[in-house]
Amino acid sequence: MSLGTELKQFLLRGNVADMAVGIVIGAAFGKIVTSFVNDILMPPIALLLGNTQFDQLKLVLREAVVSGDKITHEAITWNYGAFIQTVVDFLIVGTAIFFVIKAMNRLSSKKPEAPAAPPAPSKEEQLLTEIRDLLKKE
Repeated sequence: MSLGTELKQFLLRGNVADMAVGIVIGAAFGKIVTSFVNDILMPPIALLLGNTQFDQLKLVLREAVVSGDKITHEAITWNYGAFIQTVVDFLIVGTAIFFVIKAMNRLSSKKPEAPAAPPAPSKEEQLLTEIRDLLKKE
């Protein structure tokens, strides 16, 4: 089998196409959530904290060293605002995916019916079984 044929078979499988669609939709959904967090959710929180940009919150560990007009050493900062914003992104995406998977499982999980008990043997089968057992004893 040629490489081209194998590649074609691989790409035309349903699960590969489904995965590709899922990745594209997931990336688009991630952008929507990031925009929601950055543009809708965080500004009011930043306003309550008295800061205009939440992602700019940071703790300066070491100030920048300036020599004349040149910065010789950049400041070292702990950017906790950006981190908190990323965590909120993650929590929203995780919660949304949880509910989507839960809904999909509810739709796809039909409880399997319990296997039916085998029917009781007829009187004729019971008699034949008894005869067989008697013949085995002899």
